[in-house]
Amino acid sequence: MPPSSAPTPGDTIAAILADPRFQAATAVLEREHDRMVEDIVTLTEIPAPPFAEEARAAAYLAMLREHGLEEVEQDAVGNVMGRRRGTGNGATIVVAAHLDTVFPAGTDVTVRREGTRLFAPGVGDDTRSLAVNLAFLRAMDAAGIRTRADILFVGDVGEEGLGDLRGVRHLFLEGRHRDRIQAFFTVDSPEVDRIVTGGIGSKRFRVTFRAPGGHSFAAFGLVNPSYAMARAALTLADLSAPTDPHTTHCVSVLGGGTSVNAIPNAVWMEVDLRSQSAAELARLEAEFLAGVEAAVAAENAARSTREGAVTVEIAPIGDRPAGHTPASADIVQLATAAVAAHGYAPRQEYSSTDANIPMSLGIPAIKIGSGGRGGRAHSLEEWIDVEKGESLRGMSASLATILAVAGLEA
Repeated sequence: MPPSSAPTPGDTIAAILADPRFQAATAVLEREHDRMVEDIVTLTEIPAPPFAEEARAAAYLAMLREHGLEEVEQDAVGNVMGRRRGTGNGATIVVAAHLDTVFPAGTDVTVRREGTRLFAPGVGDDTRSLAVNLAFLRAMDAAGIRTRADILFVGDVGEEGLGDLRGVRHLFLEGRHRDRIQAFFTVDSPEVDRIVTGGIGSKRFRVTFRAPGGHSFAAFGLVNPSYAMARAALTLADLSAPTDPHTTHCVSVLGGGTSVNAIPNAVWMEVDLRSQSAAELARLEAEFLAGVEAAVAAENAARSTREGAVTVEIAPIGDRPAGHTPASADIVQLATAAVAAHGYAPRQEYSSTDANIPMSLGIPAIKIGSGGRGGRAHSLEEWIDVEKGESLRGMSASLATILAVAGLEA
C-alpha cells in the first residue's frame, strides 16, 4: 500500500477540535470566563506606562507563579515568564503579551463597565491578552493537555512607542531561553481574523540643528537652524514612498527656539520612517540622512557663518526590524486553518508588533488575537467587549493554533 499522505493543516486543526481534551479545555474557558474578565480588570487598573511596567510585572509574575509554571522568573529588562513543560526535551514556543501601555503616568486607568463592554486606557492593548494567556494555561492544566514543545508564557515590557520592542529584543538576543525558541506568538488585540505575518520595520530619529542664534532684526543674515530643518523636512517630503512594499515617512514632532524675536540657537524634529521591506527602509534612511546633511550645507552656503555655522546632531530613538513569516510556514497555515474553522475569514497582514524581532531573525512568528471585539485603541475611550459567546469563539481559535504548533501529545 502506498504511504499515507501527511495531514493538512486543516486535518490537524480538525483533529484538535475533535479531541476530548480540547473540548474539556474550552469548557473550562467557558466556566471560568468571569474569572478571566476579573483578571482583565485587575491588571488594567495597575498602571503600566512606558518604561514603568514594574507594578504590573510584579502582579503578573505572581499570577504565573500561582498557576504552577516552572522556572518562573523576571529577567534583566523586566520581562516576566514561566515554562509549561512539554515532552520534547526543551524545544520551546513562546506565547507572549505585552505589559506596557502607551499612556503616561497619572492616567486614570479605572475600568468602567457598560453591559458587556469594558472601557479603560490599555484594556485591550494589551491587557486582555495577558488575562487570556492565563486562561489558556488554566484550561490546559484542567483538561490534562500535554504538548511536545515546552510553552514559555511571557509578559514582556517595552512593546509600545519608544520602548522599541526592548523586552522581546532582549528575550531573543540575550535571554537565557533564546537558543531553544522554535516559534513565537504574540497575543495582541482582540481580533482573531487578523493574523499578522509581516513586521513593518521602522527607524526613528531626533534631529537637532544648532547655530549661534541672535536678534531676529539686528543679527539678520546669520545662518538660521530653522531654515536648515525646514529644508531637511521638505527633502524628506519629496522622497519616494512606494505602496509596494508599503513605505511611509513622517516629520512627527517639532520643537526649539527661545523667542519670537530671536534667531534660534537650537531646533529639533523627530522623524518616523517605516517600510515592509528592510531594503526599502535602508534606502529611505540613507536618502533622508543625506538630505539632512545637504540641508545643513545649503543653509551654511546661503547665509553668513561669521558667528558660527549650523551643525546637526542625529540621534536614533527607535529601530524596529522588518521581517516576514511566509504564508507557506506551518505556523501561518495552522493559524489560518484554526481561524477559518471557527467561522472567521482569516486575513494576513503587516503590522509593527513584538513578532518583528523573531521574524527578522528567521524564527517563525505571528501575531494572533485574544478574542472578542474592541476599539479606540491608544485612546482614553479604549474598549473591549467581553460578551461570552464571541469571546470564547476567538479564544478557542487561538488556543487551537497554539496547541497545533506546540504539538498536542497523543
